[in-house]
Amino acid sequence: MSLFVRRPPTPFSRSKRRYHSTPIACAGGRPSKTLTGRSTPGRRKSFVQTVEPSLELPELELWRETFPYSAMGLKDRVSVKNPATADKLAKSFVYWNWNKMDEKKEPSNVKEYAEESEQQEANADLESELEPGNGKGKVIIEAFPGPGALTRALMRLPEERVRKLIVLEDDELYYPWLKLLEKVDPRVHVIDKSGYSWETYEVIEELGLLDDVKKQPWEQVHDDLHFISHIPTNIMGEQLVSQFFRCIPDQQWLYKFGRVPMSIILGARMWKRISAAPATQDRCKVSVIAEATSAFAASLPPSRLLPYEEHFHPAFVRENRTGKEKHHGPLISINTLPLAQQVIDTYSLEKWDFCLRRLFVLKRTAIGKAVASLAPGANTLIKYLSDESSLPPKERLDLTKAINEMTVRDWSLVLKAFERWPFAPEDLLISDGFNDDRDDGKRSQSTLASPR
Repeated sequence: MSLFVRRPPTPFSRSKRRYHSTPIACAGGRPSKTLTGRSTPGRRKSFVQTVEPSLELPELELWRETFPYSAMGLKDRVSVKNPATADKLAKSFVYWNWNKMDEKKEPSNVKEYAEESEQQEANADLESELEPGNGKGKVIIEAFPGPGALTRALMRLPEERVRKLIVLEDDELYYPWLKLLEKVDPRVHVIDKSGYSWETYEVIEELGLLDDVKKQPWEQVHDDLHFISHIPTNIMGEQLVSQFFRCIPDQQWLYKFGRVPMSIILGARMWKRISAAPATQDRCKVSVIAEATSAFAASLPPSRLLPYEEHFHPAFVRENRTGKEKHHGPLISINTLPLAQQVIDTYSLEKWDFCLRRLFVLKRTAIGKAVASLAPGANTLIKYLSDESSLPPKERLDLTKAINEMTVRDWSLVLKAFERWPFAPEDLLISDGFNDDRDDGKRSQSTLASPR
């Protein structure tokens, strides 16, 4: 039996002030409570509204006073506050040319962000009709909206683009500012639930809010459902983004409806890890999984979201350990779309997890040498990877490549060899007490209990 390494409960900003542990193994390969792990009751934190919630959000200079992030532990709950920026983000998400993005048929290196000319082409003629086959607008699920500047921007779009807006927010500071919107727009449905919880998405279906959303063939882009979210700038937010990509191969979560587009606003650091190309410093397990499952690009050039303080809340300065001022980092808005042709086969994610975690610990080591770390006797895999007598050239792997230089195609060859190996370990749970998701070639104490 594998031993799971657990960490002490870590606080996470929610209105009910719950505490979260890390992901654990469970039936069906998903956490039983949240997208990133279990949650257990914690100390409830009281809050008293100092400003009466209204349909109109306060002036920008009053956000810090109206939404006191320090008192409520909401420093990591970033959200757009500038209404002009919110309008640009909403249009860059909803009017995005998803069919053009779908032209990417297989994993490849991505640019840091879409060029200005591409943005103009993707967002050209914003008042045009929807893609053929859908003239009724999309159902949009928005998570972690904060006070709702982006929510209000989505509401300003015509019904031909947005026919229903399902808003998920359970923080008692933000929820009242959102609930009022239901009274002025019948398209809006605000649910007092967190975007982290699996139960939330089940509740959405139980309420009948997705009854008019049909499952569509995986070969085509789903034109009727769209997920949009701010991502908290903490470790739980990073795990959540990773989980989004991990749901794709087995078509779990919203992907059971098909290739649902996703638009998220996240920290630049996480974006670098997602989009890191082979042989770069930030290349890691998340980079490989994201590239193997999705096409993605920034919806707006990052420069349009700078400086941070003019566009987002909370805007604060704190001192780091060296005594220097530390500002909230820049944010990136990205659009992602699952690939029609998935490299990771259905129900094989555990094997990919196992190989990626074991090998990325030795990210600067050649694969021919590092492969032995997979399991006792794993040197046998070299034959399955490079045997000239039995493998055509396109199915052979360059054994001198370092782990962080390997492409998705290279990783698929490793997994193919691993599946052919008759002595491959059956227990693929990572339980050695280390987490290499923050890959720097060194081991660090684990907070992860299971590769699932």
